[in-house]
Order: sequence, then structure tokens, then C-alpha cells
Amino acid sequence: MSQEKFTYNFSNVVVLGGGISGVGAALLASDRGYEVFLSNRDELDSAFAKALQTQNIPYETGTHSIDRILKASLIVKSPGIPDTAPLIVQVTEAGIPVISEIEFAASHTAETIVAVTGSNGKTTTTSLLGHVFQVAELDYTMGGNIGKSFAQQLVEGPAEHRLLEVSSFQLDGILNFKPHIAVLLNVTPDHLDRYDYKFENYIDSKMRIAMNQDENDFLVYNADDEAITSAIEKNKPKSTLVPFSMTRELEYGASLSNNTIKVAIDQTPFTMPIEQLSLKGQHNTANAMAAATTAKLLKIRKETIRQSMQSFQGVEHRLEQVLKINKVQYINDSKATNVNATFYALDSMEHPTVWIVGGVDKGNDYSQLFGLVNKHVKAIVCLGTDNSKIVNAFSGCVDQMVETNSMEDAVRVAYKLADAGDNVLLSPACASFDLFKNYEDRGRQFKDAVRGL
Repeated sequence: MSQEKFTYNFSNVVVLGGGISGVGAALLASDRGYEVFLSNRDELDSAFAKALQTQNIPYETGTHSIDRILKASLIVKSPGIPDTAPLIVQVTEAGIPVISEIEFAASHTAETIVAVTGSNGKTTTTSLLGHVFQVAELDYTMGGNIGKSFAQQLVEGPAEHRLLEVSSFQLDGILNFKPHIAVLLNVTPDHLDRYDYKFENYIDSKMRIAMNQDENDFLVYNADDEAITSAIEKNKPKSTLVPFSMTRELEYGASLSNNTIKVAIDQTPFTMPIEQLSLKGQHNTANAMAAATTAKLLKIRKETIRQSMQSFQGVEHRLEQVLKINKVQYINDSKATNVNATFYALDSMEHPTVWIVGGVDKGNDYSQLFGLVNKHVKAIVCLGTDNSKIVNAFSGCVDQMVETNSMEDAVRVAYKLADAGDNVLLSPACASFDLFKNYEDRGRQFKDAVRGL
């Protein structure tokens, strides 16, 4: 599975894409004294443009100057640009290496990297680990797929530990990236439009997180996830395998016994009753297991881990309780951009629920939600430019289904459909790009609309 270390020619770096990762990569390239040029198809965010101007980094917007791009010795590609994009095909055929920003950044540090990936729960687990690191007073930064880019954080100064959330798109562009601890939470069908609609391609992408690890590194993984255990069997990573399981007790790793988490990886096991966790729900127990295991591998004190798990406040846009109006609880789960994330959300509903769903479909199979919709959902509010697939999937599950194409309308309709004691849940199961900039924009618009009721 491991590859030979690739040596880069950094003399002339071209960055494609001017978002958080692209601008971070450009700033790092400039900071290290390389010739750098950034090309972005759309207009740049004003703050990003100012950051580039301040460092005298040349850039273009609204076009890609192919002649200039083809002079690059190395191209750093933003994760949103697929490998199949004509420009990427052209530069690849020209023999220019194309890598991701996390790969570029990792080439410029020997600091300890802890990287978390998975189809669901990676932001919560990374944020929970960040809270543990903060309470433990470690010298660390947290970012990657959330917050600041890895490259931007290297520009800002050194740190002993780099805690990163990493996506499959970021992992697709690595050759040397080597986390000391890799955490693989789960793999369920997501982003299949980027992987030829083949689940195995997506699994292979996630497994790249362990591709360069050796026997001194650790892979913390979900032993209950058949896709992961099969991929580990197939790829045979060289790192020390540290499993966690919700379904069976493990002699080595983390498991659940009598509603108590037990992490047994050394002579002093960590234990904690799940009722003491600040985060509720089965999926969050699994996230807490992964985080506690990682913290133990880093030799963080048990009492510090326990204190952190009790005081963590959760993540914005992930089952975030917004307001209670007329005894109806409004819940923002905008970060649920795939079916599996929405499965967890619906499964945690304890009251009749008006469910707001929809957006850009990524090859979703909604059938796994039918049982939960029958059990918990009293009405569905569709929110998207094309709701036909959702309407077709769930029309037989609920009596009331309303189509909307703005957040304000969706919330107003949900308000009318909900009765005292109900929940209104935004858990879209889809990407946000049809009506919103991103899932954060979608979640904030939901909260603004709720506050405006």
C-alpha cells in the first residue's frame, strides 16, 4: 500500500482555486520563497484577494491562463476541482504533478500530524479532540477541512501537533502525506458523483489516509464498519491497528461494556460511563471512543480526557438546538450532507418531527431512511431547486409533503405544520450548492429564519 516518497520541484508553484485551501497554499508557497501564481475561475472573496495582494502574490480571476499554468513545476489543486476537469486532464497529460493543499503543507513540516476522516462525524470528532488538546494544554493547531487550512497554519508559526480533519477529496491529492495517528470513523456512500458512482472507489480514497504510515504510526478505525475492515484486509497498512467497537468487547482498542467506554491500549485503561458524555446518541459515543483512543495514544492523562468529554459543547450545524417556539424545538443539522448523517439525526428524534430535506443529490439512496421516516416524521418540507427524487422516495411515507425553494419559505411552512411538542429538523441529506454558498450558509439562514418567526 505504501509508495516511494515523491520529491517535488517547488520552483514554480501554480495554485488552482482561490478558496480557503488555495489561498493558504499560495501564502505558504510565497512564505517559503517560491515563485507562485493563483488562478481562480470565479471572483475571489475580498478578504482572500487582500491577503494575496498584501503578500504581492500574482493571481487571476474569471479565467485560467493555460499558457501560464502549463509553465508550472507543481500544481496545487483545491479539493472542489475534480480530477476529470478538462484543465486538470490537460496539465496531467503535460506531466505536471497535481497535489492537494494538505500534501503541499505536509511537505513543509515534520510536526506530529493527527488526521481524522470518515463519511460522518469527522468534524465532531476533530473538534472534540481539539477540546481535549486544549484542556491538556498541548501546543497544537486545528484545521484542514474545517477552519483554517493546514498551509495557512504553517505560515502562522510552528506547533507540536497539527490536528486535521481531512476529506476524501483532499486525500485524493496526496503522495507523501503521513499522519502519525490516522482516525477512520466510518465509510458510507457519499460523493459518489466524484467516484464514478462506485462505492469501492470512495473507500479506496478514504484508505489513502494510512497509505504512507509505518509501524511507528497508528490507525484508529471502526471495527464495526465492514467496508473499513475489508479495506484494511485488502490494503494491509503497515501502521499499528487500533480498533474501536460499539458491538463487542476488545482486548486491545476501545469498546463498550455495561454502557461504559473502555480504552485498553496500555497498562492503564481509560473508562467512562456514556451517561457522563456531553454528546448524546450512539454515533457520538463512537466519536468519543475514537477521540479518547487517540488521546490515550498521545499519552494525555485520563482525568483530562474525562473532563474534556464532559465539557465539550458540540459543533455548529450538527444537531444544534436553535430555539423552542410555541413548545416546538427547532434543530439545525445543516452539516448532514449525506443520507447516513441524516439517518443519525432522524434516529435521535424522540418527538414527532417536521423534516426539512433537499439540495444537490450526490447519488443518494433514500431507502435506508424509510423506517425512520415512518417512525418519527409527520411531515416533509422539501428545500431545493429539484425535489423530484425526494418526492418520489417519500410520498408513500408521510401524509403531508410541501415543496419550497427558499429557507424562509421552508421554515414558515414547517412552523405551520408543527404542533406543540414537535421538532422541526433541518437535516438535508444533500449538498447545499443549489440555493446556498455552503452548508454553513444554509444553517445560518435556517437559524435566522427561525429567529424571525
